Amino acid sequence: MSFTSKRLLNYFLKGLLFVAPLALTIYIIFLIIQFLDNLLPVPIPGLGILIVFALITFIGYLANIFITRPVFDLVEKWLFKIPLVNILYTSIKDLMSAFVGDKKKFNTPVIVKLSDNMSRLGFITQDDLSVIGEEALVAIYFPHSYNFSGNCFLVPKENVRILKGVNSTDVMKFIVSGGVSELNPPKI
Repeated sequence: MSFTSKRLLNYFLKGLLFVAPLALTIYIIFLIIQFLDNLLPVPIPGLGILIVFALITFIGYLANIFITRPVFDLVEKWLFKIPLVNILYTSIKDLMSAFVGDKKKFNTPVIVKLSDNMSRLGFITQDDLSVIGEEALVAIYFPHSYNFSGNCFLVPKENVRILKGVNSTDVMKFIVSGGVSELNPPKI
């Protein structure tokens, strides 16, 4: 290979490293917006998504009002009584509230000692397991790399060390990227 062709190949690969993630990100955002916009069959592009956001915001407002809150609690109690719906609804609600609710769960990054020579990054999701008689254990969520799933392990507290000064978002990106993303130094 000549010097010029190596240089061209290098430029192409560097361009690909920039363009491919950007194009995929834009494409995924476009698909999400298109899906939300098409939830309501409105002939004006963009109006459907605005109506959906407004409706969700209004429902959130109603759920916080003292007068209408009992109605939402009653609907939830009714959902909890339906066998399959109960499992799906509570699992989805708990997962969503772990990211956006008042009780965020992925805000305590930890390093867990698995053996003498191996550790793993994760997040404490429950630090008190006395309800199941396991006071010495904590629940740690280990996200999978390049995946939207993970595992929850119950590990001895002495094997868990909370990472101080590390941003939870950076740790999640680091894990999900398979360790490829950079961990930013603590901000002082």
